[in-house]
Amino acid sequence: MSEIQTTSTQPYLIRAWFEWCNDNGLTPYLSVRADRTVQVPREFVKDGEIVLNISYDATNALKLGNDYIEFTARFGGVPREIVIPVSRVVAIFARETGQGMGFPPPPELLEGDAEASMQALQAAADAAEPDAEGGPAVVQLVPSQGSVVIDESDDPPEAPKPPPTGGRPSLKRVK
Repeated sequence: MSEIQTTSTQPYLIRAWFEWCNDNGLTPYLSVRADRTVQVPREFVKDGEIVLNISYDATNALKLGNDYIEFTARFGGVPREIVIPVSRVVAIFARETGQGMGFPPPPELLEGDAEASMQALQAAADAAEPDAEGGPAVVQLVPSQGSVVIDESDDPPEAPKPPPTGGRPSLKRVK
């Protein structure tokens, strides 16, 4: 029997998480391995990675393709063209909840730092349990202490609403 050749599931999963974030009023972020194949502002790259807000509010002309993710975003008020090969996306997650999905690095990235990369992947796999069908696990991503998160939206983050206290509503007079 011949082996069936299929395309990568990664771009489809990225689009699915992006849509899920938008449907739930959450802000989708991408964590990207910034090497020579990625067109991003280098001044915002830290430890070879950049975290980008890819919400409709923060981007213009967003295209989530099978090979590349392309959009225009403002960095310090200056519009910049961003082009990211899908294979360089490390994770997609919701800013507000940290829910998301991580992806293994491509084989060519493992060659240079194979030991450290394999240990990180194994630790993530040990922490996550596969779903019922044996598919990839969904892992809650938590930014590390030194990670840089770039929020390109001009809107200030919404303050959390206090939970209702119950009882009758009351008005407070402010002079």
